[in-house]
Amino acid sequence: MEILITGGTGFIGRFLIPELARGGHHVTVLTRRPPAPSSDGAVDWLAWDAETAAGWGTHLEQTDAIINLAGENIGARRWTAGQKQRILDSRMKAGQAIVEAVERSAHKPAVLLQSSAVGYYGALDERAVNEEAPPGKDYLAQVAVAWEESTRAVETQGVRRIRLRSGLVLARQGGSFPRMLLPFQLFAGGPLGRGNQYWSWIHVLDEVRAIRFLLEHPQAEGAYNLTGPEPVPMRHFGRALARAFHRPYWLPAPAWALQVLLGEMSLLVLEGQRVLPERLLALGFAFHFPSIEEALADLARPN
Repeated sequence: MEILITGGTGFIGRFLIPELARGGHHVTVLTRRPPAPSSDGAVDWLAWDAETAAGWGTHLEQTDAIINLAGENIGARRWTAGQKQRILDSRMKAGQAIVEAVERSAHKPAVLLQSSAVGYYGALDERAVNEEAPPGKDYLAQVAVAWEESTRAVETQGVRRIRLRSGLVLARQGGSFPRMLLPFQLFAGGPLGRGNQYWSWIHVLDEVRAIRFLLEHPQAEGAYNLTGPEPVPMRHFGRALARAFHRPYWLPAPAWALQVLLGEMSLLVLEGQRVLPERLLALGFAFHFPSIEEALADLARPN
């Protein structure tokens, strides 16, 4: 399959591209800074401005699938008004560029996989939700809804669309996990806030396996939660992390301190969702790391 990926040089893309190559697919990555050409025939690189279809739109003539991962990193900087606008604009402009390219192309890709996040559901109490749950109303929910909507118009062009609502993706290289791990490595790990907020997590290898599974499944369509089947309270997560890395779990970080330090971005750790991957499981996907203990044990192994 000929696959076009936006945002392929980001955290998920760095793991996804090798997974797709292992499946025999050829990947073309749209990026602002293409690397020097290499001898790897499984991956090509095209320059783009992350806002328009200029320079790459004609590539759709030989594209079977699009995976849209493009978007400003939500956790990279404090959420000032300007940063919040950049987060939203980066997602909307990339989505609009894809829609423009699809509309102009005589050949339409069969499927588009649109990245999103469990932030779609907003802050929740302890009740479990599946893909049928309505969107929340907070900032993260608004961003996720807009992100998903940015490519909806391709459906009118006959393109099957899959929405990937990812949870907390765990990896030693990249994402938020290394920052979570650091206090434990310094023997200062402990609960964040009240500790009973649910974290819906997924090991990065299951994340990219699930994306490939949905890409290759002709019946997949609509929203899918990419989360492990056993979301856990933050307190449980922290204790499992301490055990896996042989560190103590004792120093709490009160909510007010995190709010002072992170501002509105503290929502990322202080609020939770208990999100279940019901549609993914119903389609037959099998997790390599179904429990948080198994996922963290794998991440704790020496490289």
